[in-house]
Amino acid sequence: MDPVIVVGAGPVGLALSLALASQGVPSVVLDESNGKDEPRPARTVVLRADTAALVERLGCGTLRDDGVRWTGWRSMRRRQEVRHLPLGDGLTPAPLHIPQHALTRGLRDAVTEQRLVRLVTDSRLDSLEQDGGGVTAHSRGPSGTWWRGSHLVGCDGARSTVRKLLGIRFPGRTAVERHAVAALRTELPWSGEALLHRRPPWSSGGDEVVARPLPDGVWRLDWLLPPRGELVTPEALVARVRDTLAGWCGNTPPYELIDTGVYTLHHRLARRWRVDRAFLAGDAAHLLGALGTQGVDEGLRDIGNLAWKLAQAWHHGASDTLLDSYQDERRTAVAARLRAADQSLPILRSGSGLRTYLPGAARGHDTMLTDGHLGQGALGAPPVYGHSVLTPEPVAPSAAVATEAGAPVEDVRVTAPDGMAARLWDRLGRGRLLVVLVAPGTGVWDRRHWVSAGVMPRLAKAVAGLPVPAELLVTESYPGAAAHTVLLVRPDGHLAAAFAGVRPAELYAAADTVRGGAPSTARTGRTADIN
Repeated sequence: MDPVIVVGAGPVGLALSLALASQGVPSVVLDESNGKDEPRPARTVVLRADTAALVERLGCGTLRDDGVRWTGWRSMRRRQEVRHLPLGDGLTPAPLHIPQHALTRGLRDAVTEQRLVRLVTDSRLDSLEQDGGGVTAHSRGPSGTWWRGSHLVGCDGARSTVRKLLGIRFPGRTAVERHAVAALRTELPWSGEALLHRRPPWSSGGDEVVARPLPDGVWRLDWLLPPRGELVTPEALVARVRDTLAGWCGNTPPYELIDTGVYTLHHRLARRWRVDRAFLAGDAAHLLGALGTQGVDEGLRDIGNLAWKLAQAWHHGASDTLLDSYQDERRTAVAARLRAADQSLPILRSGSGLRTYLPGAARGHDTMLTDGHLGQGALGAPPVYGHSVLTPEPVAPSAAVATEAGAPVEDVRVTAPDGMAARLWDRLGRGRLLVVLVAPGTGVWDRRHWVSAGVMPRLAKAVAGLPVPAELLVTESYPGAAAHTVLLVRPDGHLAAAFAGVRPAELYAAADTVRGGAPSTARTGRTADIN
């Protein structure tokens, strides 16, 4: 029973091990540290709605107590407010903001409850070899140890040992941006709301300041620094804090400075994300610091994409098409994000060029930056895998829905044939395809009547005959979908296809496409129970 070897015990590596465990796949996590994370309140993570939901499904208990969902977003330019956008409550989804050490602690706590995850501290990878049946790795530590696994995933950060051992290049741009950061406890005029302030009128404000709330009256403040400026001394940083608070509040209110730092952000993209049975994820595969808080968010999207594919390989075997699709989908998505940042940020940050003189240019710049911070637009929106080899070609008659093929599905309320009600996102991450029937009225009918009525028996039979495990769900409605529309959803929550009615042959063909065709590799583990 060879486990998956996960190298690195940061948020991405821990989340991957939990995602594999939720799909019945064992893993060994090699942690080169002693397992104790130093609290750094100024080092925080912003999770979009889909990645926050993923972390919650994995059992991370710190999101509720140590994280906060913003209630609104404000944009200012010089002395004027440009935009005020309420968040949550059915409006624009609210990002979740949490210190990275708190996120890591919550994931570590969840790992300790998982019998399928073995976390090994003080273990640094120093060699790996691959063969047709698996991966052999050696780690240094109190006692050198050899490990055998079905696959290996390098989640070991920007200086990834796995990437170096695989001989993968990591080109990109160095020192794209520098930020001075402070975490402090104080009272600001917009409790619970985040703020982007461009061209603040005080002398030490620089070009841009961002304020993001955390629990217990704590705020993270970021100042954009010149790319090649002087070192930021503690005295200069305290002066920035005092000037900024005075600029927002009229005078400097009482504050407690908790943590500070200066972060240099880089843009890099590994040439390859897969070499046979070895993969890269998170900062080992990409560095994306366009807005200062996106790296972990993108890394979690990596593991959401990879975990179900490794689970398919571990339980049933997988085609190279399926395993290659991880690199094709995720690398393409991150490359597009990097390209958008490299093309737009110089204009957005400097305010120079022809666009500055056009009417509405400043507002357009603010909109693009706001979208990036809130998880929308070219700088922030979730990826769409519409051109993936796992996305079936549409067949006639196709069903029109508001979600395009390859995009994340909406989190609608669903009911299982056994009568259990849940949110659609809650059913993700279990290694199964989801087949969702849009059936108005089922929410008020007694289950005994609708489960055996209409198209349900025929659809249930079609789902039972699919080439991969699938779960049948029913929803009252889905945006843009007519009654009797059938949605095929990947285990990571991206829409594969939509059908006008029950079409067993087309549904089977689409499911086969999603799994990448018949397995071309033998199973490397044995089937375990999936909760």
